[in-house]
Amino acid sequence: MRVLPVNTLESLAKTLQDQGGRPPLHLWQPDLSGDIDIRINTRGEWFHEGDKIGRSKLVKLFSSILRREQDGHYYLVTPVEKWRIQVEDTALIIVDIDVLGRGAEQQLVALSNVGSKFLIGSAHPLSIETSAESGEPKPLVSLEHGLSAKLSRPVFYRLVDLAELGAKGEMSVLSDGERFTLGSA
Repeated sequence: MRVLPVNTLESLAKTLQDQGGRPPLHLWQPDLSGDIDIRINTRGEWFHEGDKIGRSKLVKLFSSILRREQDGHYYLVTPVEKWRIQVEDTALIIVDIDVLGRGAEQQLVALSNVGSKFLIGSAHPLSIETSAESGEPKPLVSLEHGLSAKLSRPVFYRLVDLAELGAKGEMSVLSDGERFTLGSA
């Protein structure tokens, strides 16, 4: 396993800080540079060489160049480098949700653990998977670049409180004109 030196990690951060805006990840297709000892745990915490990355700005910066490819692996990508990292569950966690409007006009805006906001709707649909280990529901929001964000338990319970009960006992929420099923009552 090839490990990215710390000075290169800092240089990568500097390069990203200088470019501003959202990086055009879809345009960047470099060859694999190797593996870097970065891991995102199930709580969405980032670690480098076993130590937690405590600088939230650095985590936010790296999350802006993160993508999941067809092979199922996660990569930090720049125009000239592509480093594979380890993700234990999902790369991001939804830590809060804002409810804008009511009824057919309702919009649910999700806030991730890195400060990104996503409007739940056709571009960022909400789905419920069942955890293979526990059998519990695993609510996810699909994001760009093959990523998904898992809803934290309090956010999922808040959605359950907002849910409407359908004729067949299914609970669902409406956001941006789309209806998303949460499960059965």
